[in-house]
Amino acid sequence: MISALILATGLGACADAPAAPETAFLPVYQGIDTRLLDGDLVNFIVEMRGARGPADVEDYAECAAAQYALIRGYGFARHLRTNVAQEGGLWRGDAVYTISAALPRGLKTIDAEVVALACAENGIPMV
Repeated sequence: MISALILATGLGACADAPAAPETAFLPVYQGIDTRLLDGDLVNFIVEMRGARGPADVEDYAECAAAQYALIRGYGFARHLRTNVAQEGGLWRGDAVYTISAALPRGLKTIDAEVVALACAENGIPMV
C-alpha cells in the first residue's frame, strides 16, 4: 500500500508539472544551387541555419526539387539520395533527384505540384 501511495503521489506531480517551453523554429534559408547532372538527373545543394535537424534540410532540398521539376515542365521527381552535414551552425544538404513527366517507379516519388504548394504554405523557399 505504501508503494502504491508513493507511485500515485509521483504520478500526480508529473501531471501538474508545466510543459517544457518549445524552442521557436526560426530557419534562415541561405540558398539553393542547382546542377543538371545528366538529362533528368539533378543535384541540389541547399544551405540553411536554424535547422532542428537533418529533416529540415531534406525538406528544403525536396522543395527545391519540386519547383525545379515544375519549371522544367515536369510533374514528378524521385528522390535518390540526400547527404546532410552541419558545421558551425550552417546546415548543408546535397541531394540528387530525377525529374519526369510521368510518375516514376520507386518508393520515394513526389508529386511536384503538391509538394510545391506545401512548401509555399510552410514558408520554405524554392528555386
